[in-house]
Amino acid sequence: MDYNSPQVRIWQVVSQVPAGSVVTYGQVAAMAGLPNHARMVGSVLKQLPKGSKIPWHRVINSQGRISFNEGSSQYLLQQERLTTEGIEFDNERISLHRYQWQGGDES
Repeated sequence: MDYNSPQVRIWQVVSQVPAGSVVTYGQVAAMAGLPNHARMVGSVLKQLPKGSKIPWHRVINSQGRISFNEGSSQYLLQQERLTTEGIEFDNERISLHRYQWQGGDES
């Protein structure tokens, strides 16, 4: 496996996002050294192996919304996981000001 591949770099960034925080697709792309490749982040996360421990559910769009179709099983799963971690929704939106992870050491 090429540990410097875009896919692995995206996985590494998403793996660092702590519970109770979110990041945007564009933010992950930039942190992975792939600015302007937000769509690539979505594609990579769609292809995660079944049973992966990478917290894909912490990645949302730049409007603070879940990108799956509202009411779909994927939407409901992501919303449930985020709510379980203490993230609150207001009109189907997450406050990026309140919950967005900026990276770095959280200790």
